[in-house]
Amino acid sequence: MGPDRAVLIMLLVVSLLCAASWAATLGGFGDSKVLGPDVFKGATNFSTFLLHRSSGVLYLGARDAILAVDTNSMSQKPQTIVWDVPEEKRNSCVAKGKTKVDCHNYIRLLEFLGDGRIYVCGTYAFDPQCAFLDISTFSLEQAEDGGVRMETGKGKCPFEPSHHYTAVMADGILYTAATSNFLGTLFDISRATGLEQARIRTERSINWLNDPEFVSSSFIQQSPDSNPTGDDDKIYFFFTEVAKEYDLYTKVKTPRVARVCKSDIGGMKTLQKRWTTFLKAELVCEDKPSGQRYNVLADVFTTQHTPEDPKSTHFYGLFTSQWDQTDISAVCVFSLSDISKVMEGPFKELKKNCENWINHEPVPTPRPGQCLNNAFKDEGYGSSLNLPDKVLTFVRDHPLMENSVTAAPLLVRKGIKYTKLAVTHTGVGDEHRRAVLHLGTDRGELHRVAVVGQNATLLQEVPLFSSLEPVNNILLHQGQALVGSPLSLAQVQAEGCALYTSCDVCARARGLGCEWTDGTCRHSTADPGSGDVVDEALRNCSTGLGRCNPPLKELQVSMGLRLLLPCVQLSARPCSWEHPPHRHTRQHNSDLEVTVTEDSLGKYICTCQEAGPGARDPTPCRRAAYDLTLEGPSAGGAVAGVGGRHILATYILFFCVGVLMGMLLLCFVVRRRNSSRPGHHLADNLSSEKGRDLLGSSATPLSPSSASLMSEGFQLTEKRNGTATTTTSSTLLSSQGNGGHHYNSGPLIHSNPSNGHGNSPFGNCHKSTSGLKLTEILAADMLDGRTGDRGRVKGKERDSVELDEVDNGLGDGVGDGMKGLEEEMARFPMFKSAAPLAKCEESSI
Repeated sequence: MGPDRAVLIMLLVVSLLCAASWAATLGGFGDSKVLGPDVFKGATNFSTFLLHRSSGVLYLGARDAILAVDTNSMSQKPQTIVWDVPEEKRNSCVAKGKTKVDCHNYIRLLEFLGDGRIYVCGTYAFDPQCAFLDISTFSLEQAEDGGVRMETGKGKCPFEPSHHYTAVMADGILYTAATSNFLGTLFDISRATGLEQARIRTERSINWLNDPEFVSSSFIQQSPDSNPTGDDDKIYFFFTEVAKEYDLYTKVKTPRVARVCKSDIGGMKTLQKRWTTFLKAELVCEDKPSGQRYNVLADVFTTQHTPEDPKSTHFYGLFTSQWDQTDISAVCVFSLSDISKVMEGPFKELKKNCENWINHEPVPTPRPGQCLNNAFKDEGYGSSLNLPDKVLTFVRDHPLMENSVTAAPLLVRKGIKYTKLAVTHTGVGDEHRRAVLHLGTDRGELHRVAVVGQNATLLQEVPLFSSLEPVNNILLHQGQALVGSPLSLAQVQAEGCALYTSCDVCARARGLGCEWTDGTCRHSTADPGSGDVVDEALRNCSTGLGRCNPPLKELQVSMGLRLLLPCVQLSARPCSWEHPPHRHTRQHNSDLEVTVTEDSLGKYICTCQEAGPGARDPTPCRRAAYDLTLEGPSAGGAVAGVGGRHILATYILFFCVGVLMGMLLLCFVVRRRNSSRPGHHLADNLSSEKGRDLLGSSATPLSPSSASLMSEGFQLTEKRNGTATTTTSSTLLSSQGNGGHHYNSGPLIHSNPSNGHGNSPFGNCHKSTSGLKLTEILAADMLDGRTGDRGRVKGKERDSVELDEVDNGLGDGVGDGMKGLEEEMARFPMFKSAAPLAKCEESSI
């Protein structure tokens, strides 16, 4: 068998092994259906979802395109409409200082108009434009000249794809919160459509909006049956802004909720075409016992605890912290009644002479910021145009309320960054309220957390997309969750006890009404009872162990290694570790880093504080227990049992690459030996410059600017929140943490002390450190590092001259041979495309 045929056979085997490795990495999705980039045929940067609930058609806003996916039959080919920007307009956008990536038409708004059309708005190369989409024909309305019928989108859609933005349709009228100028320095909450005289916006004052990041909006429509006062309908906006009331050296971000009334049309003289009902309040998500506050709002999900009852509306907020260096996520829930009480309370006032916030002066009548109701109309105030100037002046200068809307976190996860949130409910009544939080991560995962009372329990962690695809949309429809990323779409089951396929996971969902019976998880109508129902249900499983009584895991380790012992923390209360008395530990969030020495061997127990009967009465719960024992000099056994299929897939892929490179090198050596046999002579006229070309004198072998076949960075274009950014990664491969829950996970030994994601241990991050081309490495080795001019042979003996010529000829042959080898390798698909390799992250357990 010739060398060429052996190489081809080996490449085939390597390809099959790599395919198996990829399948092992991406497997385990269960019943989920995932549509990837290959299905959407080049459409990328999905940022906006709109679901037609009666037909089940999901409309996606992408870059230069609008797509329609039938969620009832995900196998059907998506429909696509191309709405791009003319070439000359893109060139003009670039000439104004914007990037080519941003100078496209990113669809940021999709809203139903109620007449069989969808209102579509895009950034249109920093010149926002809107169009009308006919649902029946799935086409954009045409103008007389045959082009797309468009109207200005300023104030309706942001100029830049990356700008935070939210919009909501209320009775056919669009309300938006967006930037309103090319530079992105002006911010407005406005009524963007409807009659021209009724289009109003916020005042251009930092007291109203101070560098806000808009997150979400919601239209709360009053029910005529439950609205005896005739109160007006309201629109709520959620955002984070720089707090002007805190006089500090640094900018303090503060989450806000703002409210405007649907009937507001501005004032007659004061606040002309400005909101007269704009009021805002601070949202406080804080665990009072520990004093931990989460001050950056990431997402808000609006739901009614009682169907068809607007007064039962609750807002679930997803928060992060401005002050934490590591990723942290918390979920707090705010009721509509609590927000209304704060809006009806005292105003906060800024005293102009000393710039300090003090209590307000007497509030004029009628109350500033009040929505129109029957009592207002009886007093002669038929619209906001009839309000006195003193009332309008007061509300102009006092948009902020004195009191805050406060709530304790339902869930806290340290080391994990959640990006989107959706909520489903079970049970009736606030006392027996049970909820399932569907949380999307920045690594393409979907987490499910059961919340019963004041306790949260992690049920599942479902990997859906690549770690480079953050979840940016979650929609719930008919028991399904439609989860989107900038490149993909997934449909997964969201409700029902059948989701939980093992006894221990079903037991953790006991508070939701699930019960393990005859080998399946089924819904039970029996009352779960009081107390720790999860712990009791876990004891009924074959393990006989409860939630707060985990099994003791024995870990065999070697001296000098560092490992991370995971401990899953869901509550805001702290976790503590019991361990042997030594100084070789360091706590990362709830996890514990241990450096293995003779003194560090022994038992490690993690205990977390959870909610007890009272708000200030925490109950200790043991979450993890380990026993470190010493083994031989290798700790490979401990690592192999922890990483799961992702670590195994990584090892297989690295093995494939190593075998491939070994075979190619072997083939090259065989060919060189054949060429050096009798009858094969080197050329006599060897150029002295060729040896220098192999290893140029101007660049050292370890120059970071040198190109490398195996370490050259891949250009990755990643879209987050509507914008595309280009990053370069030199990582060959990194294992990401996906799949399953963390309860029965073990530690992963590693030498990197940083902790990237929550309860995931330190991953094996392999990076290429060489900056040389493969040809340069081999040539430098064979030439023994010599780079001088070999053409001068003055005063040398003939034998030394011939030896130098042979060396030069060998270097020449090596250069030509390896150049051909690189060309042959470049023909294979694995070396052609810039594959989206994951960043070097910690692997999850």
